[in-house]
Amino acid sequence: MVQLSHVLVTLLAASAASAAPMQKRIAQTIADSTQLWVQACTKAGGADKCNTISQTAFSTLLAAGKNCDQQDAADQMVDLAKQLNNDPDMIRLAQIFVQQPRNAPDSLQVPYCQTAPQNQELNGFFHCQFAGSDFTKFSGDQTGNLPLGVTAVNPPGSCPAKNSPVPDGVQLDTLVTSPGTPQGSGASSAAAPSASDNSAAAPDDSADSADASDNSASAPDDSASASDDSADTSDGSTDAGDDSADTSGDASDDADAGDASDASPDDSSSSDSSSDAAPAASDNVEAAPTSSNSFLLENGKDAQALNAKFAGLTASSACQDGEQACVNGAFAQCVSGAFQATSCAAPTKCFALPLVNKAGTSVTCTTDADATARIAATGATGGITGA
Repeated sequence: MVQLSHVLVTLLAASAASAAPMQKRIAQTIADSTQLWVQACTKAGGADKCNTISQTAFSTLLAAGKNCDQQDAADQMVDLAKQLNNDPDMIRLAQIFVQQPRNAPDSLQVPYCQTAPQNQELNGFFHCQFAGSDFTKFSGDQTGNLPLGVTAVNPPGSCPAKNSPVPDGVQLDTLVTSPGTPQGSGASSAAAPSASDNSAAAPDDSADSADASDNSASAPDDSASASDDSADTSDGSTDAGDDSADTSGDASDDADAGDASDASPDDSSSSDSSSDAAPAASDNVEAAPTSSNSFLLENGKDAQALNAKFAGLTASSACQDGEQACVNGAFAQCVSGAFQATSCAAPTKCFALPLVNKAGTSVTCTTDADATARIAATGATGGITGA
């Protein structure tokens, strides 16, 4: 009887396990999502602002992002395009970026933003879902199960740029060149797409942007939100997730503003995986501590302390939701009590870097040489970790 009971319990457990829902994490290399936009931005003369906005934008694709963070970032991309003679490529790529699927930690569909964008060029655009999503369910509080002004998404998981879900982990701008026809309320006021159709592959230089030689450049300078100083570790920005550092900042916080435009070739770009030339050590020396920016030394030491802390972190390290860090050389954000890492583009790695124009640090992908030079420029000694 005892043996029979044991067999029965085993069978029941197996049955329950087989009935349990299968969930998987659907992720992507988020830094790839803005490569083409940064190239267009750099070509249009956006210089260091391209890096800043790019990093803020691709960070919104992380699972911890809020429903409208991606759209807000796309608004910043369009804002800058308008400052650069309404650059059509920047606007077109911003319209495609706002439709890029976001990471799904539980394989459920990611809710849609329920607020209209600031720029009419983004009206009627909403993100696709990854193909591996469960199209019967949404994550969150169920308040964003339909895009603003849209009565149905057909087929499920599609978006204006693509009439089907996006393959898991794939960037939309490698599949289409046109943002498609906007849908829903306010769609008629969105700018007409500049590309002829959605069937073409992304521009040839998309392959160049992933080339290791391009990626040898640094990721965005000490960047955070491009429009204000409010970016912090709770809103999906890419600043450091350590309470000891003020990680807010804006485009003026980038080290030696203009270095990126001076050093970058016209056909290159810069982001975590893009191709602006990394600021040279000689450029960073110009930012050495003076009486007017005496906080630089403390920023350098704070960056060293963070890098030393990051060196001991693993994917299983305890963390607080929204916290950002470097884990085994990858950019990581804490989601549901666990770090979710996104690899930096080779040959860059994740580092904490000192801000230049205000107290604080940022977390980004760059080269060892660039991180070493930036920290040394503050007057801090001992290299990246202060050891």
